[in-house]
Order: sequence, then C-alpha cells, then structure tokens
Amino acid sequence: MSSELQVFRLPDLGEGLTEAELVNWLVAVGDQIKVDQPIAEVETAKSMVEVPSPYAGTVAELHGQAGETLDVGKPLISIAPVGATPAEPKAPAATDDAVSTGVVTDAEASAAAETYRTEEKAGSGNVLIGYGTPGGVTGGRTRPRKGSVAVVDAAPPVAAPGASVAAPEAPMEPAVAGTRIPGKLSAVISPLVRKMARDHGVSLDAINGSGASGLIMRRDVEAAISAPEASAAPSAPAQAPAEAAAPAAASGDLDGRTGLAVSARTPVRGVRKAVAANMTKSRTEIPEATVWVDVDATALLDMRAELKKRSPHDTPGLLAFIARFVTAGLKKYPALNTRFETGTDGSQEIVGFDGINLGFAAQTDRGLVVPSVRNAHQLSARELDAEIRRLTAVAREGKATPTELGSGTFTLNNYGVFGVDGSAAIINYPEVAMLGVGRIIDKPWVVNGELAVRKVTELTLAFDHRVCDGETAAGFLRYVADCIENPGGALADM
Repeated sequence: MSSELQVFRLPDLGEGLTEAELVNWLVAVGDQIKVDQPIAEVETAKSMVEVPSPYAGTVAELHGQAGETLDVGKPLISIAPVGATPAEPKAPAATDDAVSTGVVTDAEASAAAETYRTEEKAGSGNVLIGYGTPGGVTGGRTRPRKGSVAVVDAAPPVAAPGASVAAPEAPMEPAVAGTRIPGKLSAVISPLVRKMARDHGVSLDAINGSGASGLIMRRDVEAAISAPEASAAPSAPAQAPAEAAAPAAASGDLDGRTGLAVSARTPVRGVRKAVAANMTKSRTEIPEATVWVDVDATALLDMRAELKKRSPHDTPGLLAFIARFVTAGLKKYPALNTRFETGTDGSQEIVGFDGINLGFAAQTDRGLVVPSVRNAHQLSARELDAEIRRLTAVAREGKATPTELGSGTFTLNNYGVFGVDGSAAIINYPEVAMLGVGRIIDKPWVVNGELAVRKVTELTLAFDHRVCDGETAAGFLRYVADCIENPGGALADM
C-alpha cells in the first residue's frame, strides 16, 4: 500500500479567522488515530476548540509546538494512511519543503482553501468537534500513556533520512504538552516528568520551564535535582527559547519615554487581540451616537419576586425579561437590527434580517466574548433565560463555537453587574446598535406627584447614525423603558 503521507492543514475555523494558537497536542508521533478523533487544542480569537482529524492512520509529524501561532491553511499534522509502514516517510524533497518545515509558498497559500475543501471530501468533513460526521469517533487518545511519553522524553522521534536537525528538543514538546493543566499553560508537564520530580522531592512550582510557553521539560527537573538550591530561586534557563526568555529580559528594561523600569510585556493575542481589532474597526468605521434614559424598574423586580414565590426553581432572571422586551422592540424598530455594508465598488447598502440573533456580553477568564441567542424573537422569557445560561457556561469554559460567538445582529450588555450605572459602549462590529443596562439601585423618584424611593436603572443605547436617526433610536429606547416600568402589560401584548 502507498505510504504517501496525508497532510492535514489547519482548517478554516469559521467567521473569517486566519490564525489560531496551538495550545496543546492531544496526540504524538507514532500514535494510531481514527477519523474525527481530536488531535489538538487550539485557541482562536473566538474560543478554545478541539481540532479533529479527517484521516485515520499513524501520526508521522506534528507541525508546530504548544504556544505557537499557526496560520489557517498551513500544515498541522502529517498522517501515514492505515496499513502504511510508519518508518517509511518520504525524505523531504523540493516539493515537500512546505510540509516538512511548515512554510507555505505563495502558490500554496492561494490554494489553501481549495486544498482544505479537497481534504474535507477525502476525510470526514469535520471542521470542529460537534460539526462533523454523525457517529464519528470523538474519543481521546489511543496510545498507551506511559510508554509513549517515556519514549518521547527519552529521545526525539525518528526523522526521515537526510532531514534537517535544527532543534533536537522541539519534537519532545508536543508530547509533553499532552497532559495540560487547564488554565495554567506554563505548568504543562508529562507524567514521566511529574514522577521524576515527585521521586526526588522537587517542587514543580519552583521550576521555571525552559520549553515553549514555559513548558516544564525533563531537563528542567534534572537540573533542579542536581542543584536543588537553585530551585528555590529559579532563573531563566540559559537555553530557553527566545519567546520564553523575552518577558524576563524585558522586565529590567527602562522605558525611554517615562524613565521607569518595564515590569512586564504581555503579547496581545487570542481574545484580547480580536477584541482590540474589532473595537478599533468599530470606532474607525461607525459614526455612532448615544442616547440614554433612567428607568423605574420597581415593577419588574416586584413581578419577578412574585413569580419566584410561585416557582422558585425556574423563574427567569432580569436579563431574560429585558431580552424579551428588546426583541419586541427590535420588531417595532427593525432599523437597529441591520448591518451596514460597503461593496468593493464603493456601493453601500443596509442589510436587514428576517429574525433576531440577540448577543449578550459575557465576561470570561479569556476576556469579553459575545455569544448570541439565535432566533431570540421566537423564545419566551423562560427559554431566553435557559439559553443565556447555557451560552454563558460554554463561553466561560472556552467551548462556544464560532457560530455561537459570531452570528449576533444586536447586542445586550449588562454592565450593571460590574457596579456601574452607565457606559459609552462601543458597538459590536458589524452590528449597528448595542443596549447597555446599568446597576439597579435605590433612588428618589417622583410617583403620582410625591417623592418616593424606587429601584432605578439606566439604559444606554449606542447606535450607528448611518442606519437611522435619533427619532428611531429614542423610540426603541423609550419602548424598552416602558416595558420595564410596566412589565405585566408589556408581556401580555407580546
């Protein structure tokens, strides 16, 4: 049987994303893998996702190390087909340079999309876990953990004859990254390294890993064993990669403008990079305006308290009720549920939608993300509450799909949870409006000509002045405010 390697390139992860950070390999060279088996964890600007293999066979080569940023369309993994001899990969030739080194020529880059589509047809068609072939294998690793890791830690995998040996340690790191401690990439270590540290009484917390992104390698533990006093005050290893050593070196630099010592340099990537780009584009392209109003939310809180007495376990949250009012308001003022597009020829048009995908801002450990409730206009307050809770959970776990994070048509932002009253929000590009809700606090309020203490919140609407004028924006804002002040009557009409 032919032993020609099947090269799987980093797929299009959706929503125009062009790169992803390789967080963790889930397989190692020599592993037997199945179709749709997760092979790597990557972090995009949207979420953390598992990439499945469209091929079955033996892992021949891993193109990249944990912590490295890979472009869509570049080789991710090379797989020897089922039945092929793993020890017979082809030596790199002129036509194989892009595969063996990870470098893609201009011609290959332009053909990356077509290559990917071809591979989809040849494989499973699975782009991300949860999208692929029904009944596909979604199991974890198939290799024996101890044997595989021990071999990889002991020596690098066998390379093709004549292959360049530029970084002897590099092949070890994907396997070492195979046992990742969630939320702490710098502490990624293999079972063998953990056992070695435990047997010799070495604290891994005191070790500064010399691998990519601070991975703790076998050599680090050996160094700590031979010089235990050094582990108490670890310093940057002499052989640490440039990107790992850079933050330590930068911390002693003097800033030319302020004269102060630089304490840290944090690369802008992942969610933070996406947020920065999106917000910059929004501010640059959208001529936004803002209107706001104070609202008496006492009746809404009283109504919810009454519902909670009757049904303590499934009473919708306040955000769900406001979301219901927002979807009703967008039906009355559809100009705010649109998108402003400029064609390549300079033509402009406002795109309207038959439906509402309601986004809401969710704070996560990875940054602010905006999952969206699809077809929110069809859901009741209870159904909206359930979907908001579900999407918040998957977003905080980093498991929200690109579709869930990038398909909104209008955003609702509850910044009151941060203890603030108002905000000059930046519109979530390419949407045209965002409604913000401030904290609900006791304030003096005139009721029937008399002063009273009421539960008051502030609503703020930022809108794209290209799609509508202030009258439309104010009409929508006043509609939502009236619904909050008279929730019973509003819900009865919906």
